[in-house]
Amino acid sequence: MSNPLFVTDDETLLEELLRLAAAAGVTPEVARDGIGALRGWASAPLVLVGADQAVAVGRLYPPRRPAVHVVALGPVPDDLFRDALAVGAQSVAGLPGSESWLVEALTDLGDQRAERALTIGVVGGSGGVGATTFACALGQMAARSGQAVVIDLDPLGPGIDRVLGLEARDGMRWDELGQPTGRLSARALREALPRSAGLGVLTWNVGPHGSLQAFAVREAMSAAQRGHDTVVLDLPRHRDALLEEVVARCDKVLVVTAPTVAGVASAARVCAGFSHPGLLGLVVRGSGADPRDVARVVGAPVVAEMSDQRGLAESIDLGLGPVRSRRGPLGRTVLQVLAILQRLESAA
Repeated sequence: MSNPLFVTDDETLLEELLRLAAAAGVTPEVARDGIGALRGWASAPLVLVGADQAVAVGRLYPPRRPAVHVVALGPVPDDLFRDALAVGAQSVAGLPGSESWLVEALTDLGDQRAERALTIGVVGGSGGVGATTFACALGQMAARSGQAVVIDLDPLGPGIDRVLGLEARDGMRWDELGQPTGRLSARALREALPRSAGLGVLTWNVGPHGSLQAFAVREAMSAAQRGHDTVVLDLPRHRDALLEEVVARCDKVLVVTAPTVAGVASAARVCAGFSHPGLLGLVVRGSGADPRDVARVVGAPVVAEMSDQRGLAESIDLGLGPVRSRRGPLGRTVLQVLAILQRLESAA
């Protein structure tokens, strides 16, 4: 059973709990007494026992399990804590004071997935190497087999919606997320973003915009990881405390670099600025140097090599995104990278 279990015969309390469940986007199972509660007790992901049923449920000695809470309307009487111990509850919550906490707990149930999203950061080892293009290509190809989102964290970049041909699509941008709105559910984020088929994007509106807000980035990242199979982050080359936190949430950070003296030197400086060097991997774009030499100088392994793709700018200008064919250099490289990272994630 994937639905939470509410155990109460108090109509007023049940009405309040159903309202909170509706706000969280989940549909509960309802048991009116202890016997009814036992039928779904072990399989429900979350159990909320009304104060009116705490004694009755406790007398049945239900099996101990996590995620059981006793809920009461108004002030919580002292003896309810004793009854909660008999039920095996983790906490006692009073309404309306605990409304926000209960909505968050219920929202998490609606966002549950079998596995957390594969999260890939992409950053340029130097300017002009096509890191944003590669990030968008990863999103395009990942969306062919599951839900994917590309999140733009580089305010000086070209805008990932324009690279992917989604700039005319309605949807939420960072500008709207810059105002505190409380907890953001995975489904709400998925449905609010500009998207095409299985690919969504989170970027800025055209024109001047403010800086990234820490609370908005945390909420967006959390909701994206709960609600997608693959999350791709287009990272800026500068580092700050917020971006270090974002990088720490990644499974891998790909540094796109050109195999030139200047490109390799710049990539080495970029990689040296990361606090988590074990997350780094190189994507070498173009020819001119042995990848083993590039890896040795930069201090990170080469994940993939890629030759230049003809017609790339035309494809983006036509609104088709960077990948027109999975058989082209970009498409093949992206598929190779995704396969490698998925294997690493499965083995972790």
